[in-house]
Amino acid sequence: MSSKIASVEKALNPAEYAAGVKIARAVKEAGGRALFVGGCVRDALLGLRSKDADMEVFGLEEAVLLKLLRRRFEVNVVGRAFGVFKLRGLELDVSLPRRESKQGTGHRGFAVTGDPHMSPLEAASRRDFTINALSWDPLSDELIDPFNGRADLEKRLLRHTSDKFSEDPLRVLRAMQFLARFELAIAPETLELCRSITPENLPRERLFAEWEKLIVKGVRPSLGLTFLKESGWVQYTPELDALIDCQQDPKWHPEGDVWTHTLHCMDAFAAQRTGDAWEDLVVGLAVLCHDMGKPGTTYTDEDGRIRSPRHDVEGIIPAEKFLRRLTNQQQLIEDVLILVETHMRPALLHKDEASDSAVRRLARKVGRIDRLIRVAQADMGGRPPLSADFPAGQWLLDRADNLAVKDAAPAPIIQGRHLIALGLKPGKHFSPLIDACYEAQLDGAFHDEAGAVAYLRGLVNKDDTLSC
Repeated sequence: MSSKIASVEKALNPAEYAAGVKIARAVKEAGGRALFVGGCVRDALLGLRSKDADMEVFGLEEAVLLKLLRRRFEVNVVGRAFGVFKLRGLELDVSLPRRESKQGTGHRGFAVTGDPHMSPLEAASRRDFTINALSWDPLSDELIDPFNGRADLEKRLLRHTSDKFSEDPLRVLRAMQFLARFELAIAPETLELCRSITPENLPRERLFAEWEKLIVKGVRPSLGLTFLKESGWVQYTPELDALIDCQQDPKWHPEGDVWTHTLHCMDAFAAQRTGDAWEDLVVGLAVLCHDMGKPGTTYTDEDGRIRSPRHDVEGIIPAEKFLRRLTNQQQLIEDVLILVETHMRPALLHKDEASDSAVRRLARKVGRIDRLIRVAQADMGGRPPLSADFPAGQWLLDRADNLAVKDAAPAPIIQGRHLIALGLKPGKHFSPLIDACYEAQLDGAFHDEAGAVAYLRGLVNKDDTLSC
């Protein structure tokens, strides 16, 4: 099917669009045809901006295409083995249509070769979903839509293109994040096909890429996670699977089990996303993992009340197992786990009307109190129909802001140079002195360098063994 559409120009950055038109004209003069394909065309139909773009060139041999591109751009040939050329300084990839043949298991079990003689129809058939099997000619404004992807977009439906979909198990997780990002429903036949697919030892970095998109870009992460359950793929993340049917006290959690709570929490998080990809990733993962300690701690007491004591602390182990299955980024893992461990602290500090010292010590532990408040806020927002109001969050944020520890741990005022300035010789006695001063700083014993030095001088004068 082909038709006319409004220009993709509005969906792309001007530089990428201009470069694409230039390429299309040059390719046409050389006897071929260049089309914008995939995500940028889909985004144009949805009225969304697209950060990057892909073009496929038909009818030109690889050497001819490369020569044509080099006349006009600086070309990175790192993907040449797959018939892909990246243009330096532009978020635009130019490729030959690719022919793939399954030769092994997993996402990497394909032999991929560029085939300039492939038709746009055949090239579209290798794509995962109908909404991605779209191409657009910038010279004629023709939309090429052989699998009715435009109609599926209008119906908000995610449907696979062909039975070749099952050759790449990563596509199941792509479905997860697409459902969340574009608020789609899964086609029944696609859901059934996904149930027959197994992960086939997918590499960790590929798994992480799809989860990252769910968290950083998902408008309604709950849609992707619900699909994970319905497709049976939640079994491959046992820490999430364990949340299903883990009961909670209905007084505090009328929404249902821990799984249902987590889905609501993820949507609450997504509604407050900041746009800082790293911060959103850390906080989003922490929200996803925050109650993983409940399945191992939940019981019903003698009064019939459901309790989950220490689930925050006990959640560290299952959360770490989940994260390490996805990534080896140690800093990311550490940042997420500390939020899981402390996600109940904002409410407790507020209830206890905690001191400045307690706030400073929390900042030292978590690094960024603003992250922690975002996690706790999402936790509070995951209990409909109860109110999502969280006065403890603003209270703690204001306290942390006043103490200058909102987005960083308190920096130690006393350092080695201060000890040397007092005439002390460097040695193993420096560390306990610096630590003692830091503890006093957290307790509010001093607030500036002059006060810190005076406090240090008092410590030194108490111990004659430290004199030089």
